Amino acid sequence: MSSERKAAFTSVTSIYVVLPVDNVDTDQIIPARFLKVTDKRGLGDQVFADWRYRPDGTPNLDFPLNRPDAAGAQILVAGANFGSGSSREHAPWALVGWGLRVIVAPSFADIFKQNAMKNGLLPVAVRAAVYDQLVARRHANPEARLSVDLPAQTLALVGEAPTQFEIDPFAKDCMVNGVDELGYLLDRVADIERYESQHAQ
Repeated sequence: MSSERKAAFTSVTSIYVVLPVDNVDTDQIIPARFLKVTDKRGLGDQVFADWRYRPDGTPNLDFPLNRPDAAGAQILVAGANFGSGSSREHAPWALVGWGLRVIVAPSFADIFKQNAMKNGLLPVAVRAAVYDQLVARRHANPEARLSVDLPAQTLALVGEAPTQFEIDPFAKDCMVNGVDELGYLLDRVADIERYESQHAQ
């Protein structure tokens, strides 16, 4: 058996980009014509392709990820029900490929949320009031920074009080330790074998 060891996720502090659109589905995140690939390489260039590029292939400079003040952002703040639609795992692949580590939104589609956490992308669900505050702050100050601490389960504008967020404990454990489900089990082989030995007796 083999397991994919991922980079451990503990905390991220970064400028952030706002995409104030509800119901962003996975076909908008990565259009179906880019799903022929079987690995992750290059998908970051195609994330939000139909929004980021004009019909002639030139960048749409009005799209948030294309603006100069988005360079280096590792956090995206998006509208409710982010990641709806099909269950394609290419969606988190593309978002991570662009450089994102965290998506903050009022809510997420369940399958997208599961796929995201399996690929090292943290979905953080926040109350509507917190979402509104983040959008307003980014509009007022493009250099505003967010800090996300996964072990503590907190999100905060830098210099302000943090707010708590919820996350599935098992998914959190895997992300903090940089393992997938199989890796989680393999790390506990000795405990499993000890239990099986005692149970057999």
